[in-house]
Amino acid sequence: MKKISRKIVLLLIAVFFIAGVPYIKTPGSCGAVIPLAFTGAIFGCGGEKEAAKQEEVNENAVAAAAENKTAEPEKKGELKVTFVELGSLNCVPCRMMQPVMQEVEKKYPGQVKIVFHDVWTDQGRAEGAKFRIRVIPTQVFLDKNGKEYYRHEGFFSFEEVDKILKQQGVN
Repeated sequence: MKKISRKIVLLLIAVFFIAGVPYIKTPGSCGAVIPLAFTGAIFGCGGEKEAAKQEEVNENAVAAAAENKTAEPEKKGELKVTFVELGSLNCVPCRMMQPVMQEVEKKYPGQVKIVFHDVWTDQGRAEGAKFRIRVIPTQVFLDKNGKEYYRHEGFFSFEEVDKILKQQGVN
């Protein structure tokens, strides 16, 4: 009897967390509204990585590249990478990314532009749809022409971010 009641309690806890997760509009063709999975919304994913195709350029990447060209004069050279962080201020792994972004900004001034979008706001939700995110946090790296060259889902340590930035000649 003790095992059965324990399973019921665990099931109720799981249902509580899944039902309590905020809803986002997915960028799929149907535009259905679905809940984020518990692990993706609260803890981020398991750190899946996927390389993006060089040919694939989304509208936001082109806009970011155009914005980069109109930016103020750079301290250490030309802008080489735009680091787009898609997450939320209310998400634990997203908040863990804040010091990583600050360290990148401090180490590579003028070479890396950091853009953060809170996807749990109306404006950020639109940005999340443009980048077709599945979980938060998601990091998207754009080259100086605005083309996506790398994407990562989940928490991403500074050391790993640093390796990806060096692929585009950031030093």
